Amino acid sequence: MNLYGVKFSNSGKIYYFNAEDMDINLNLNVIVETEKGLQYGQVVEKIKESEVKELPENIKKIIRVASKKDYQLYLKNLKEADQALKTAEILSKELGLEMKFLSSAYTFDRKQLLFQFTADERVDFRELTKKLASLYKTRIELRQIGARDKACSVGGIGQCGRNLCCSSFLKTLESVTMNMAKNQNLALNPTKINGVCGRLLCCLAYEDANYFESRKGIPNVGSKVKYDEIEGKVVFVDILNRKIKVDIGNEIVEIDLKNEEVK
Repeated sequence: MNLYGVKFSNSGKIYYFNAEDMDINLNLNVIVETEKGLQYGQVVEKIKESEVKELPENIKKIIRVASKKDYQLYLKNLKEADQALKTAEILSKELGLEMKFLSSAYTFDRKQLLFQFTADERVDFRELTKKLASLYKTRIELRQIGARDKACSVGGIGQCGRNLCCSSFLKTLESVTMNMAKNQNLALNPTKINGVCGRLLCCLAYEDANYFESRKGIPNVGSKVKYDEIEGKVVFVDILNRKIKVDIGNEIVEIDLKNEEVK
């Protein structure tokens, strides 16, 4: 097994393929076998056999390193897929379909033409599929994607000033929950904890395990605690530094839980 990671677009997910006895340099373009037909992609990662913990099921093969002729066909496919996208937009409006197209792409062997779109509600695009299939004489797939997938596909700049995680280095979009924001003691303000996609920030998941461990033994805001024979109410919690502030009636006392114990 000779595994390589291949991308089909700059912001796309990495897929793994078996090159068998071929030795391929990084950044070379290759033709690979997929369930939808042949695809043109770029090698971005080489996996050592010792690093493979579990082999993917039914892993496909790298057919060959792409030639200049392959590259010319790839460019032709890009141009014609872009034209097909404009046609799909026109036809969808004629059919009265409320959908916003994001991208279109031929497989390298032109056995399939895939369109991605967003819509507020479920769309019945069967008639549109028939019209497109009649025009382009190939299998048509229309895929409705969500807000996070749209951000991954389009890309952008996050609140931190860096490229979106989903479109730069994340290989899969993991589930992010409101509990992660609560565990990190963040203000539940949508403008602060939501990304450009309108969903919870992917980075909330990065440190969740550390916050979960650090929270152990720390009382919640609003709870009553006892400290040096004085009872008070917790009004502030600093999870990572393990400090709390307690209102004991006539003053606010800061307690360092690394050195003190509250009950």
